[in-house]
Amino acid sequence: MYRNTMTYRWFTAFNAMLLAVIALLCILPLVHVAAVSFSSNSAATANQVFFWPVGFTAEAYLRTLSNPLFLRSLVVSTERTIAGALLSMALTVTAAYVLSRSFHGRGFYSWFFVFTMLFNGGLIPTYLVVTRLQLTNTLWALILPSAVSVFNTILMMQFFRAIPKELEEAAYMDGAGHMRSLTAIYLPLSLPSLATLSLFTMVWHWNSWFDGLIYMNNYRQYPLATFLQTIIQSGDMRNTNINPDQLKILSERTVRSSQILIGALPILIVYPFLQKFFVQGLTMGAVKE
Repeated sequence: MYRNTMTYRWFTAFNAMLLAVIALLCILPLVHVAAVSFSSNSAATANQVFFWPVGFTAEAYLRTLSNPLFLRSLVVSTERTIAGALLSMALTVTAAYVLSRSFHGRGFYSWFFVFTMLFNGGLIPTYLVVTRLQLTNTLWALILPSAVSVFNTILMMQFFRAIPKELEEAAYMDGAGHMRSLTAIYLPLSLPSLATLSLFTMVWHWNSWFDGLIYMNNYRQYPLATFLQTIIQSGDMRNTNINPDQLKILSERTVRSSQILIGALPILIVYPFLQKFFVQGLTMGAVKE
């Protein structure tokens, strides 16, 4: 009855219009970047491109994909994202499983994790630790300092605690141990939360640029986000592998736009496959009976 009222229909229509406007505000900048990347030098330089390419050309993408520095940074980001997500989720799952159990001293360890989330060592001590461990200019410098996310661990712990204890007790009666219970019961039932947190971790690793800037002394070892940041912010086109003759048909805007779009493409491809888990993954364990 309530859904058939005029007030509810107006409220639904208003929400639909509001979400449509927000979606356009998120999509249109990406459409503009794509249009600039496929436009000619003169049109991009003269700011004649809005949401449709002017003087269509794919030369910027050909030059970007033929740039060894860009491809190298793309490989570094891919390796970092895959290795970082796997290690982070492994540590998150095991820590969350232990903290979701009832044992003596559980409160102390839980507050220890929370304390590290509220108070950390800071940038300089972290840099000194990474340097003393001789991790600079290695992939591990980009992975290990952020391997454990306390926020993700707390979320996963709540997901585990929401699973009925009867399932675990039945597994113990059949002779299963903690590892068997984790892999056969908790992980399959927590698939939405695992997918959600995995995507969050992958996006963070893919978009992180500052740690690459301070831990990598050679720009050839930069991850993609750091590589793009140095080019876009400094305006230095020397690392784009474009000679002066090619700049006659290309511009800095078209090359940068093509690199930004290629950098965002992997996450745009992965997101639709994991989006269906978002609502269930974020609400599971939010309410305790």
